[in-house]
Amino acid sequence: MSRIPEAILRWPERRWAPLVLFGLGLLVFGAVAGNRLKRQSPDPHFVYQADAWLHGQLAIDPPPTKGDDWAKLEVVELDDGSTARGRRLTSRKKRGMFRTLDGAEIPVSRVRRSLGTVHYVSFPPFPAVLLLPQAAVHGRIANDVVPTVLIAALVLPLAFLTLGRLRAEGLSSRTPGEDVWLVLCLAFGTVFFFSAVQGRVWFTAHVVGVALALGYTFCTVGARHPIGAGLCLAAAALTRTPMAFMFPLFFLEAWRVTGREDRRRFVSLCARFAAPVALIAAAAVAYNMARFGQPTEFGHSYLAVRQQAQMEESGLFSYSYLSRNLAVAFTLLPQIRDEAPYLVIGGHGLAIWFTTPILLYLLWPRERPAWHRPLWLCVALVALPSLFYQNSGWLQFGYRFALDYMVLLVLLLAIGARPLGRTGKVLIAVGIAINLFGAVTFARHDQFYRRDDYGVVVRH
Repeated sequence: MSRIPEAILRWPERRWAPLVLFGLGLLVFGAVAGNRLKRQSPDPHFVYQADAWLHGQLAIDPPPTKGDDWAKLEVVELDDGSTARGRRLTSRKKRGMFRTLDGAEIPVSRVRRSLGTVHYVSFPPFPAVLLLPQAAVHGRIANDVVPTVLIAALVLPLAFLTLGRLRAEGLSSRTPGEDVWLVLCLAFGTVFFFSAVQGRVWFTAHVVGVALALGYTFCTVGARHPIGAGLCLAAAALTRTPMAFMFPLFFLEAWRVTGREDRRRFVSLCARFAAPVALIAAAAVAYNMARFGQPTEFGHSYLAVRQQAQMEESGLFSYSYLSRNLAVAFTLLPQIRDEAPYLVIGGHGLAIWFTTPILLYLLWPRERPAWHRPLWLCVALVALPSLFYQNSGWLQFGYRFALDYMVLLVLLLAIGARPLGRTGKVLIAVGIAINLFGAVTFARHDQFYRRDDYGVVVRH
């Protein structure tokens, strides 16, 4: 009888452990997604984009019938007979002007007539590539929830294999059993959980981004697979643009494993890493130029949202957004009430440390191995764009933009070597319980959520 518990405890050391974790992910994410698996999500932008490509189009034509956050360009005929594409400005300072794609602002009085509106997907396009098979079979009605759940389930074995590679490289002293706890933390103890069971354009992007971040770090350990690392990084950047700033990790790792003695190998590794990045970046530039005439414009400047006037005056990125985003990331807590539903979460969600309390361990690492500073550098670089961005991630259960660097934070937990022990495992379990609540209730039980701005109810 004594052998049975030992065999159970040693299962993470078996070769089939990644398959068990994949099955666990499918079971849990599938069960929580529930009836969503049977139908397309309310915001299937990547399905529409995949279908448009299959019909030889960049724009969504005919116009989309569902979903928010579409980029809209108005085509107008001017008084001199020429045509222009752009948008009418709505802010107090700019009202009465029409801004063209090249940035010129002309009076609306010069617009003779509108020739219609062109709709584009305003999100980086790589997830749409993954949905091409679905769109090829089912067209615009293709299901985006099932592929999202499948990719989310892949995150568990990918995380386990990445943590194992860190151990093999001597960068982590965690046991396979501890790695499993960290995998469960990433998959179920962070806002990844509620994102994985939604479908919907924003959350599908986060799920794909986390999977690609794991692929990137797996290939980067020991600089063993520079081409794979480059492909994963480029795809991640075309999924969640801030993730492009993970790039220093590979260069620093390549320098670590080659040292000063083998400069030729260092240059070779970096060149092989950079080649797919450059090729995919060139394709992205051409894609953006064809749609918006700007190399880095994916369409967010043309979002048809209530923040349009704010973006016209302050831009997509501004210091003026920083205090709000810092508050969302680090200070927001649920509101406790004396009457049902007793607990209410604001529209901006919950603080990172509240949804994933084990991250507090990052403040007191026991060890600081070679990856400690490179990982923190990449966390800072990836986090900064979102902290200065015009949107906080609203509407959300927790600060979802943290998923852009959550993989790096989990790797920091791994290499920090602070024993998980009973306290650490309790913190992970608490995070799982909190995020299970979010995964079950978000976009289902609206009584637990309030569309607000720091406690002030927004009235429409």
